[in-house]
Amino acid sequence: MSEKGEKMKLPFKVDLTDKVAAITGAGGVICSEFARVLAECGAKVALLDTNKERASEYAAEIGKNATAIKCDCLDKKEIEEAKKIIGEKWGKVNLLINGAGGNNPKATCDDETMTPGLENAKDFFALEESGLKFVFDINVVSAFLVTQVFAMDMIKIGGNIINISSMNAYRPLTKIPAYSAAKAGISNFTQWLAVHFAPCNIRCNAIAPGFFVTNQNKELLYNKDGTPTARTGKILSATPMKKFGEISDLTGCLLWLADDNASGFVTGTIIPVDGGFSAYSGV
Repeated sequence: MSEKGEKMKLPFKVDLTDKVAAITGAGGVICSEFARVLAECGAKVALLDTNKERASEYAAEIGKNATAIKCDCLDKKEIEEAKKIIGEKWGKVNLLINGAGGNNPKATCDDETMTPGLENAKDFFALEESGLKFVFDINVVSAFLVTQVFAMDMIKIGGNIINISSMNAYRPLTKIPAYSAAKAGISNFTQWLAVHFAPCNIRCNAIAPGFFVTNQNKELLYNKDGTPTARTGKILSATPMKKFGEISDLTGCLLWLADDNASGFVTGTIIPVDGGFSAYSGV
């Protein structure tokens, strides 16, 4: 579903009837849509999120191939309990999407660059340790813990892990140092996992979205009157396709990576879906 509740068209269909998928952060717009397209292709999908009410709404829209589970991805006991619930319902998970993530205002600067002597500005020196730890925990530590729990079965049956990275992993964006560093960590962790698990028939890749309008970043991209912010102007001027991405732009990449027949020799990659942003030098 889109943010407006409109059902998006499946870009193409693959056979995922042998897949049992666990998706973290599935109460969000992007990962709930990932759950929908996987289920439409036959996968059994567990939507994991701290907000079970929201995840349950999405699961109900998807239907019988989906279930919602309340899960704090920073609590290993809750992750293990989620794994147990999925196992009793559908069997062992062989497709994992680490989608939980986010930023925090306490780790975000007001301005793009430092202006010495500027009073009352939240600059680098005003950022809070708690914000930094929150961002690293929700992005990196959560992926680490969730993978530890679910990959334990995968080393016996094979599996597929898809992480969600970001454009920040290629080049850090201004204002958000913690989020940029955390997503760079996700890309590095993805490559590490791909090498480590290669003998176990486990693939690990990451999707790195470019710029998409979501509930989390809408206020950074558009003013209250609906006009684009200066930051939006910078983003679009550095995006050769001159537009923001749609969630449907991500689902084709997801289905390709999820299908072992299509991408069975692909592991350790970080795939940008960004309208050319990562390829553009600015000149």
